Amino acid sequence: MLEVENVVKHYHGAGELVRAVDDVSFAVVPGEMLALLGPSGSGKTTLLLLIAALLEPDAGSIRFAGQSVSAMSQKAASDYLLREVGFVYQNFHLMRQVSAIENAARKLLIGGVGVREARARVIPWLERVGLADRLQHTPETLSGGERQRVAIARALAGEPRLILADEPTGNLDSRRSMEMVGLLHSVARERAACVVLVTHDKEAAAVADRCMALRDGKLVETTIDELTEHLAEPSATSAQG
Repeated sequence: MLEVENVVKHYHGAGELVRAVDDVSFAVVPGEMLALLGPSGSGKTTLLLLIAALLEPDAGSIRFAGQSVSAMSQKAASDYLLREVGFVYQNFHLMRQVSAIENAARKLLIGGVGVREARARVIPWLERVGLADRLQHTPETLSGGERQRVAIARALAGEPRLILADEPTGNLDSRRSMEMVGLLHSVARERAACVVLVTHDKEAAAVADRCMALRDGKLVETTIDELTEHLAEPSATSAQG
């Protein structure tokens, strides 16, 4: 369902060419979770933004369910991100002084779902991520881990066919981390969705069906046992993201 073919994204900065994503190709089939691992600055977040149509590649193509993501108009890209993609952002992107329910329902409301229906659809997801007793709490009264779980519920509430998760366990303790990664894996199977999980947590990656490592913009298939060298600090010429 998701096909990334020979994708390139380079940046010019500080007098040098930064190869954020350098001729990357892979595919993810419905029901599969792929873990992308690598050190900070290896290009992982840039790759997710390209798949989400939030960045345009310099070369190569990205297709999802037969649609060319890399060739979408601005309106088509907005619709794709709204209706097909559930993006778990590393920095939450929650609205201040707005309840967990309203934050989790935001994409549904933007997509035209009525308030009552949107609330009914997000409450089970908030309960599923362990926030049944935090429904009316605002981000200011939630811990970092609880805010992360609101963001995960928001991403899943629209039942997207493509889930992109950028370090979704970064603010969670080890128990919650495994619960949330397990939830994403379960959703992939239940909904025949594609999940791309960006992480540098080997335990989280072990839940995925397949692992690939990104380093200096280059992608290689790997196993959990081989990951230590790929999670080491990048070189001075490494990529952004």
